[in-house]
Parts: sequence; structure tokens; C-alpha cells
Amino acid sequence: MEKQIPASEKTRYSDNELAEFRALINSKIKIAREELDSLVSSMNSTNPNGTDDTSGAYQTLEDGAATLEKESLHQLAARQKKFIEQLEAALVRIANKTYGVCRSTGKLIQKERLMAVPHTTMSMEAKLRGD
Repeated sequence: MEKQIPASEKTRYSDNELAEFRALINSKIKIAREELDSLVSSMNSTNPNGTDDTSGAYQTLEDGAATLEKESLHQLAARQKKFIEQLEAALVRIANKTYGVCRSTGKLIQKERLMAVPHTTMSMEAKLRGD
């Protein structure tokens, strides 16, 4: 049984807490990968609303809209990949038992913040200071 240490005196999260964060992060990675797969399949699929039978002017408009949509999908996919990489980096910090320590202040990041933003490396104090 682990002894409860006040949060203000802790220098790192306990193994049980790290396991809780690991489970949360793994579930977020699973969801993020599913979303990324969906985005990639959307980018690779052809337009089901074919424009073969419409006039040239409408074809040009639809081509522009399709290009814009593809660009948006690429941006979303890139952001999703970055998010997955950040979550995977958090898993490495958990393995190293450095997870939850602010890279700016060296203090523990509040558990509530980590539950909301599990890939963060900065406490709210450091973030608000602009470190």
C-alpha cells in the first residue's frame, strides 16, 4: 500500500497513478489512430458525387471544392499524427517515471490538467507565463 503524500510535496507520480495515466493515454491513442485511419481513407477515396455529366463551369467549381477539402483533410491528418506522436512521447515519459513533471518549473503538473491534456509537458503556471 502506497503512502499518501500531499500533492505539494510530491516530486513524481506513483506507479499506480502512472498506470492510470498510461491507460488513459493508450485509449486516446487508439481513438486518435482510428480517426487518422478514417481521414486517410477519406483522402484516398474518389468523389462519390461524380461530375461527369455536368457542364464545365460546375466541374471547375467542384474541382476547387474537392481540392480545398483534400487540403483540409491533409491538415487534419497531420495534426492527428502530431497528436499521436505527443501521446507516444508521454508514454516514454511514463516509462522513465518523469511523466507529469513540468519541463519549465520542475514541479508536478496538476493531475486534473494531465487528465484533460495527457500529453502536456508544462504546468498551467509555466504555460501562462509563456515559458
